[in-house]
Amino acid sequence: MHDASARHNAAARTGIWFVGARGSVASTATVGLAAIADGQSPPTGCVTAREPFASAGLPGFADLVVGGHDISVVTMTKRAECLVETGMLPPRLFAATHDALERTDAEVRPGYDPHAAGPDGADGASQQAVAERLAADITSFQERHDLARVVVVDLSSTEPPVEPVPEHDDPEALLAALADPARAVLPASSVSAYAAILAGAAYAAFTPSAGMGLPALARLAQERGIPVAGQDGKTGQTWLRTVLAPAFAARGLKVLSWSGTNLLGGGDGATLADPDAVRSKLATKSRGLTALTGSDTTPLHIDNVPDLGDIKVAWDHVHVEGFLGSRITLQTTWSAHDSMLAAPLVLDLVRLLALAHAAGIRGTIPELGFFFKDPWDSDVHDAAAQAVVLEEWVRRTSAQVRP
Repeated sequence: MHDASARHNAAARTGIWFVGARGSVASTATVGLAAIADGQSPPTGCVTAREPFASAGLPGFADLVVGGHDISVVTMTKRAECLVETGMLPPRLFAATHDALERTDAEVRPGYDPHAAGPDGADGASQQAVAERLAADITSFQERHDLARVVVVDLSSTEPPVEPVPEHDDPEALLAALADPARAVLPASSVSAYAAILAGAAYAAFTPSAGMGLPALARLAQERGIPVAGQDGKTGQTWLRTVLAPAFAARGLKVLSWSGTNLLGGGDGATLADPDAVRSKLATKSRGLTALTGSDTTPLHIDNVPDLGDIKVAWDHVHVEGFLGSRITLQTTWSAHDSMLAAPLVLDLVRLLALAHAAGIRGTIPELGFFFKDPWDSDVHDAAAQAVVLEEWVRRTSAQVRP
């Protein structure tokens, strides 16, 4: 399909395949990508726009092509219009990128909804057949645009924690179960992850859903030469926590408790109002802070406030013990459009996973833990330490790709 030089060139044209392509984050990333590629906006907030990444031979912003899956019928253009109305997207950038949004939305294909009526529903095709359909969409996209590779990024709504079954740990048993139309052994996010494996596409889990995190799928990715990274994008409050918590430890101060509250609206707020779905998010947001502070007194609440839309407000109250038992209190307030925080990191991940794919890296990449709340195969949560590891990795990996 592509010649050998293109397969091994990290700077070759690369596809981005969003799972949840018509959501706020994917639409914002698409607008941002088009604006950066056309010179309408600088890549502010993109880690890969600075050194050592800028000279590492990553694909250029203008060399990224977007498509995806979604179960929503609301177009990316309409979603972006809503983001303009809420004050998140500047109207001039929406006007400048309107045609790019229209072209991208034409590349969006129906996703997998196991609860919907139709051939993909509980009484329809096997999950193997569904994954093959999804994979065919990805490979067709790659061939149609003559892309060297595709990176799949899961931006879909958060799922409840998965109930484990034996097949989740055994690739052979999993493949046998997937072929049975009477069984739905994987959550939707993991069906999409399996489709990425079938399509030979790199994969990033930007949500706390199971995705590629199931052991059987992680092993399949390793065996089939797929680079993967996850889990749950570290965009705002958790990033700030992983900056501050190591500072207390470095000063020899003891964190007694670290309480937090999130207020958010929009699609995320509605999704996380579900007590089952919110358990996945609370687990990934709390795990790193608990590891960094050594304290299990880190309560966190997430509340749906619909009128906030895409704005997320995060409050933290930190209680610390100092010299001779003295007490120190730190309170922080974080407020931002969450999609504006997430979108540049998504573009960074695509560029870095394209490099990993070109270098022939297989399986989980713990060095990309900088981008995640609960990084796979890594117990490093300190944001500064993660940044050092990431920079070392990109220098090493880019040297492997270059002739």
